Parts: sequence; C-alpha cells; structure tokens
Amino acid sequence: MKLLRVCCLALPLFALTAYASSVLGSADAFGVLGASAVTNTGPSVVFQDLGVAPGTSITGFPPGMVLGTIHDDDAVAMQAQADALTGYNFLAGLPFNQNLTGQDLGGLMLNSGVYFFASSAQLTGTLTLDFQGLSNMMIVFQIGSTLNIGGGSSVLVINPGSNDQVFWQVGSSATLGTTTDFYGSVIADQSITLNTGADITCGRAIALNGAVTMDTNNINTGNCAGGTGTTPEPGTIGLLAAGGAMAAGANSSNFSFWGLGGSITAFFRKRKR
Repeated sequence: MKLLRVCCLALPLFALTAYASSVLGSADAFGVLGASAVTNTGPSVVFQDLGVAPGTSITGFPPGMVLGTIHDDDAVAMQAQADALTGYNFLAGLPFNQNLTGQDLGGLMLNSGVYFFASSAQLTGTLTLDFQGLSNMMIVFQIGSTLNIGGGSSVLVINPGSNDQVFWQVGSSATLGTTTDFYGSVIADQSITLNTGADITCGRAIALNGAVTMDTNNINTGNCAGGTGTTPEPGTIGLLAAGGAMAAGANSSNFSFWGLGGSITAFFRKRKR
C-alpha cells in the first residue's frame, strides 16, 4: 500500500484547471464599480480605482477620495464590467459544498469552500472564516437574491495563508449595514448600498446593472489577512475545502468517491510530460 500524505482538504477539486490571473479580470483593479451610477456622501476613501459603465453618473468625489483612477464610462470601465460579469457567472457556476439556505451567517465558522443560499442571505453578528493556514484558497458565497449585513456586524478571517480570497456572488442587491466591518468582494447583479461607516477590506463593491451607493466608507482591495490582494492563482494546487482529504501519491481509484479520479489522473499525466 502506498503511503498517503494528506496535504489538504478538498471538495470540489477546483484549481487544477488554470484560469486567468484573476477571477474578475480587469475589474480586479477597482475598489468600486457601478453600472448606472456611483453616489457618495461623506469622506469615503476608495483605495483603488473607481468606475461606472454604461452609466455616466459619479457624484460625491469630493468629499470622497479616490486614491486610484476614476473611470467614467470609458473603455477601461466597460471592459471591467464585462470581466466582472464573466467572473460573476464563473462563481455562480461552481458546485457548492454546503447549502446554508435559511441560516443566519452570524456565529458560524466556515472553512474554504462554496456556500449556497437559494434565496437571501443574512449576517447578524460575527462570521468567522478559517483558512486553516492554507494558501491560494477561496471562500465563495452563492446568494440567490439579496445579501443583508446587519449594522455592526463583521467578517473575521483567522489562520490565513497567502493569497486567500472571499467572494460574495449576489443574485440581486446587497446592503451593508451601519459600521459593518466586511471582508471580501461583493459582485451583485443589481445594486450595492454601503450605509454609514460600513467598510470593505480585501475586497470591492461591483454592481453589474445598478448603482453603488456609499456613505462615509473605506473600500480597500488590499490589506488582506495573510497578505496580497489579488485573486488566487493555481501556482500550486489550490483546492477548495469542505470535507474529505486529498492524498498525494495515490492512484486515481483513491479519489473515485469524490468523482475526481479522471481529473487527478489527467493532472499527474500532464505533470510527468
């Protein structure tokens, strides 16, 4: 019997298929990207680019500050919207590990993986995301309709590796309550509202068809737990986790219960060439 070395939790096997440097493509450079408008009240700070397309309305800067570049319905913003839509569809199409429909995210501790809500998702209190010291991992929330983050709620990341990322794929609109301490990128099919003092760390606010409305917010795609602020690349075999174990050195039959045998075989065949 071959000695199996357990290297990380894995289900589903996701990052054996190479993808571009970012799930969001050129939209990765934006802290805020709206479709119809971007509106701000108060001394908000967007640490990276801000844009709108196909709309042309950007208001409230100043008093808000953009430390990157403002793109008002230009070619850069239009391409970013197209790339964001591609990323949104990619995230929506991932097989999920756990159905959390009807559960409040507050008080939960979740590991790397894909979490599904058939309709709305609610966070009241603190959600803890544990990357278990692994690098190039992702936590993805697939939300069928609205995302509602209660006032004063927070997303806490623990045990990060390097280049771990969090994505919130929202089927309609997202609202971040007053003084929310939020983590990750929100890509909403419709609008995003950030109430007074709601901040986003290691993420961005992207509205594909509606407006982004801000009020005294800090939005920073950097400052990520564990470092780096770009979307994971499969420089190593990054695996989404939600139970099960990947064993290195085993033949493909060892993975048949995950339905991964063909992928594993093809991967190691390619590696040997």
